[in-house]
Amino acid sequence: MGYDAVELIRHKRDGGTFDADQVRWVIDAYTAGEVAEEQMSALAMAIFFRGLDATELSAWTAAMIATGERLDFSSLSRPTADKHSTGGVGDKITLPLAPLVAACGVAVPQLSGRGLGHTGGTLDKLEAIPGWRAGLGNEEMLAQLEDVGAVVCAAGSGLAPADKKLYALRDVTGTVEAIPLIASSIMSKKIAEGTGALVLDVKVGSGAFMKDLEDARTLARTMVGLGTDAGVTTVALLTDMSTPLGYTAGNALEVRESVEVLAGGGPADVVELTLALAREMLAAAGRGDVDPAEALADGRAMDVWRAMISAQGGDPDAELPTARHTHTVHADADGTLSRLDAMAVGLAAWRLGAGRARKEDPVQAGAGVELHAKPGQDVRAGDPLLTLHTDDEHRVERALEALAGGWTIGGEPTTGPVVIERVTA
Repeated sequence: MGYDAVELIRHKRDGGTFDADQVRWVIDAYTAGEVAEEQMSALAMAIFFRGLDATELSAWTAAMIATGERLDFSSLSRPTADKHSTGGVGDKITLPLAPLVAACGVAVPQLSGRGLGHTGGTLDKLEAIPGWRAGLGNEEMLAQLEDVGAVVCAAGSGLAPADKKLYALRDVTGTVEAIPLIASSIMSKKIAEGTGALVLDVKVGSGAFMKDLEDARTLARTMVGLGTDAGVTTVALLTDMSTPLGYTAGNALEVRESVEVLAGGGPADVVELTLALAREMLAAAGRGDVDPAEALADGRAMDVWRAMISAQGGDPDAELPTARHTHTVHADADGTLSRLDAMAVGLAAWRLGAGRARKEDPVQAGAGVELHAKPGQDVRAGDPLLTLHTDDEHRVERALEALAGGWTIGGEPTTGPVVIERVTA
């Protein structure tokens, strides 16, 4: 049965709701090129202002999943769990988390993306490791999950192709921030991926997509509801992204820090969040009796990391790339560092070459920002505060502009707990 795209746009514009058949038609017709880009942009804007109710959103997500394939991990000898982060600055958590959870007996099929704008991409980070490749076929992925227990790779074009098309459209039409469209975009891919359990890391704060706690809470509840309705055990943690995670933002810099975590060291906030998410993933997969801290301490997680990197052509012992130029920023006063803005650091790392403005842009493996202090630490005037890394010296000036006003020395630190809240069905 066919519908009129213009009628559907008007219907949503005027506050109407869609039934499942109307939703299926518009998603299928748009994916097939029968609904024009300008019509879908008008509908996306109508949804931005009018929203989708729970029934519409469930139908929208299911229709997006149905445009592509669904992976099936039922042949594996262990349960599966995945994690999705809404993106932040210095958010390297997938790197130590996937091998850690695998070391505890749960397989982790982590389909990841590339960075865009100020938030880093997991695949860009791992591609800093010489030889490592992101593209795996479904058979390769299954074999690695059975053999190693963890895989981090690019999502194939077969998963929710409607989302790929709609995501690109939202990016250029000012409709990225629509919560129903964010939720269905993330969850259509994650449900199609076929994991048995899913833990969502919903970032909130200046360096996150969601700046406001109530918006982050709404997004988390919406996604948990979609996952639960689809039969995936889903839980979300709201986590702080007002300050960068760890002491690095940038590709090779973050790999180096992740390896420190797997070696039993690393920054306290990265370790804390890695363990919190690992416990949630293990519990959701029915392995809540296993303590991931032990697998971090005894080297089992490091063993899985090395096997995971090697299985995808990478050399876990290779020297990581370093940038050709560095520039150190010094503290201008004595006192406690009370604020270090995640967005300022993320933008600086992006301008230094660690990120991209368009999907096809290359990234520099060695570029980024290294922090020498975090909020709550005392500094003296002249102490190193940040080191900027880049292959192109001319990029430093614009990075420094991004950092202007990005920290405060003196006063009470504004940081709170890393994990703010837990959201369940």
